[in-house]
Amino acid sequence: MIEKKWGRIMAIDYGLKRVGIAVTDPLQIIATPLTTIPTTTLFLFLKEYLQKESVVSFVMGLPKGLDGGPSKMSRVVEAIGLEVKKTFPGQSFYYQDERFTSKLAMQGLYQAGYSKKDRVDKGNIDQVSAAIILQSFLVSGYGSGQ
Repeated sequence: MIEKKWGRIMAIDYGLKRVGIAVTDPLQIIATPLTTIPTTTLFLFLKEYLQKESVVSFVMGLPKGLDGGPSKMSRVVEAIGLEVKKTFPGQSFYYQDERFTSKLAMQGLYQAGYSKKDRVDKGNIDQVSAAIILQSFLVSGYGSGQ
């Protein structure tokens, strides 16, 4: 188990067009969807958010194939992960398996009573997927490492 530093943990569900973002509360108890942003604005968003909030760790969803091996997006996500680590060296960085998070996000939106329009909105799905990634990370006792 990794020693906890108090402050928010931020999850990043990276996609080629959009990025879902979720954060914990400062005590790292609850994962909450925050927003969905265009991929091109990721680093600007992170810099601005870190000026306002204390983020101690980043968790990036790592896409894997059904067999647990790398997917087509794995290399892209790992390259972005390296950039995040390099740009924000003061925060810890972890990957978390993101298989099935989009499907779970759609089911969660349905069960929460969201309209069909809101359930198919990819921005909603992305930020809820980020929250699922983050909650899985919290439950796991802190992910699969750097």
